[in-house]
Amino acid sequence: REIQQNFLANLRKAAEAVYIYQVYPLQADVDILVWSSLTTTETENTAQFAEQFARAALPFRRYLQPVQALWGFTRPSQYTKTRSSQEIDPLTPERKRYLIVYPFVKTVDWYLMGQEARQGMMNNHIRVGKQYPEILQLLLYSFGLQDQEFVVVYETDDLPQFSDLVYALRSTDARRYTLRDTPLFTGIFHPAEQTLSLWE
Repeated sequence: REIQQNFLANLRKAAEAVYIYQVYPLQADVDILVWSSLTTTETENTAQFAEQFARAALPFRRYLQPVQALWGFTRPSQYTKTRSSQEIDPLTPERKRYLIVYPFVKTVDWYLMGQEARQGMMNNHIRVGKQYPEILQLLLYSFGLQDQEFVVVYETDDLPQFSDLVYALRSTDARRYTLRDTPLFTGIFHPAEQTLSLWE
């Protein structure tokens, strides 16, 4: 318990918001998912965060084995003019019951296509998403920073409904241009102390 408390305290010093999700037994090789967020206004913020997070986590590496690290930056979408009411605010303390996170890569053909053609497909993609207003989304851009181009994050209180959304999105034209969208992590939200207490 002392190790858990110190680990959590260290993480909270490194970022503005830290949430810890239970993953096991929804996935066999991952116990917890740590989601941390901060506001970046200067180019130096990223390096400072990485240093602070490393200092926070390194003392506990004898107990923890990282499986995947996904990160990126938020920015306005090129396919919509206004901010969506379904956009996740990662800094607010209110969280939905489930978090779904995965890296995402488009095909080369997607980027070689004209803006108008892409916009048409994305309009349909967005239309399908708006049919599920309770499901929130956050898109992180990581072009040239990691192996993926985006990190896609969803929050929902209803996993069957989320599965229905994904099934509906599979039938849109934009799906033809998905190269990779795995591995996918599904986490269950509890207050961080409660999540960690599962491993006492």
